[in-house]
Amino acid sequence: MSRGFVADLELAGRRVVVWGGGPPALAPVTALLEAGAEVTVVSSAPGTTVADLADRGLLRVLPRLGPDDLTGVALLVPATGAAATDADAARWASQHGLLAVRPSPSALPIGDGAGEVILVGGGPGDPGLLTVAGLEAVRTADVLVVDRLAPLSVLQQVRPGAEVIDVAKIPRGAFTPQERINELLVEHGLAGRRVVRLKGGDNFIFGRGGEEWQACAAAGIPVRVVPGVSSAIAAPALAGIPLTHRQLTQGFTVVSGHLPPGDPGSTLDWGSLARAGTTLVVLMGVATLPAITAELTAQGMPGETPAATVADAGLPSQRDVRGTVADIAERTAAAGIRPPAVTVIGAVAGFRP
Repeated sequence: MSRGFVADLELAGRRVVVWGGGPPALAPVTALLEAGAEVTVVSSAPGTTVADLADRGLLRVLPRLGPDDLTGVALLVPATGAAATDADAARWASQHGLLAVRPSPSALPIGDGAGEVILVGGGPGDPGLLTVAGLEAVRTADVLVVDRLAPLSVLQQVRPGAEVIDVAKIPRGAFTPQERINELLVEHGLAGRRVVRLKGGDNFIFGRGGEEWQACAAAGIPVRVVPGVSSAIAAPALAGIPLTHRQLTQGFTVVSGHLPPGDPGSTLDWGSLARAGTTLVVLMGVATLPAITAELTAQGMPGETPAATVADAGLPSQRDVRGTVADIAERTAAAGIRPPAVTVIGAVAGFRP
């Protein structure tokens, strides 16, 4: 498939069919969604990331196409990764009077014996927020091990023959164990391939990049790091919320909300956080937000403290909910906010440019 094929077509509001729901479909699916297309994926067994997009109502998945499903379709994109199957899909599209884009088939490169792993932070989701160094790594990779929150449309930039492996982790849902992810990095690195581990945000901010580095180092595989823009900083900024402001606060603290206050595994001192007087940024805290805000107020944080939840930062579906620490959990739930989302608590959350 040519690089950036979506950019050459006006697809906003148009119906597009993607044939295939596995890793080869990630780039065209996300690029089409970013272009505003109405996407239907044809797959009897979609991968974790595509299934998650369907669960979030961003596209629909069908095991097969019926006659009514072709009405108004502007384009069919074969994306199974199997050359013969994609060619058959393109011929089928032609027989039904549909325009089709067909990827160029090629084999996985064997590697030159000098394997390495590059940990790339992809930023909050907008491909424009991926660094130049990160994009260059994507373009030169033999193998890409990707998360669902990475800027997947940049996979249109991969070189012919590169293998894409979907290792998505759905909150409280399907996931690829971290141990298996480590194994994949090591296996392909030892095979002499350039492996890019593409994640959302930054690999070292609740991204388990340190564990991946350790696994590769233990196997003798060289590791490079390309830092990414963390959603902890990007999400508030994109919503017009400065984490620091000369008249409002002199610092900010980023915490994981994966474990609620009182959980035996939690090591956070919520009392100190409630009284710190700095901006509090909570990642991975959608499900635990009621418990977190209740604990903060119980520990002395005024209930009228401004708060905001920012969802899908950097994506066309970005939205935010404003309130106070006393009601932000209720407002977030009422708005139907689902991960990924970041909650900001502190005076700056009431900021308006």
